[in-house]
Amino acid sequence: MMPSSSDQAGVAPLPYKIATLCDLRDKDGRVLLLRRLKSPNFGMVSPIGGKLDVHTGESPAQCARREIAEEAGIDVPIERLHLLGMISETAYEGKSHWLIFYYRVLGPVWTEPRQMREGELAWFAKGELGSLPLPETDRRILWPLVDAHEAAYVAGKAARPGFFAVHIDCDPALKSEQNPIGLVWKVEQSLPAV
Repeated sequence: MMPSSSDQAGVAPLPYKIATLCDLRDKDGRVLLLRRLKSPNFGMVSPIGGKLDVHTGESPAQCARREIAEEAGIDVPIERLHLLGMISETAYEGKSHWLIFYYRVLGPVWTEPRQMREGELAWFAKGELGSLPLPETDRRILWPLVDAHEAAYVAGKAARPGFFAVHIDCDPALKSEQNPIGLVWKVEQSLPAV
């Protein structure tokens, strides 16, 4: 992993958005992903999710539950939502800062693949992720952290996945010959599965 930039003084004042990502798996361990028709990440594949309704005081878990119901048509009790990760991103796509709560639904769920307003929902085997059009933050940082913190749970050796907190600096000014992807990140907390 790359070290994080420690000086935030030069960061541009951008809108700060708070959102959830929701990791749903079927009985075969496939993950439900959305091929996005909207930005951010237009044309790419990512977990379902969305922004918190800050005007009503919605909690991150309530947001995850609502987004799962709206996008996947599944009513998942909050007790089945495990906060697997917290991701903060500075200057994502040079447009906004993000704070993302990553929830893993415990146990299998099912919904039919389908086209919807946000994009196309489909199930993918974890081995297929490498060939999909993923955001670089997901490919290089998010999915490796998810895999590392849920491995014991997936193998049946833990009752719950672990937890991670990561900060990713996505400032476009970071792109260079030495850092062609322009990402700098630091895992700020890492707890094993229990």
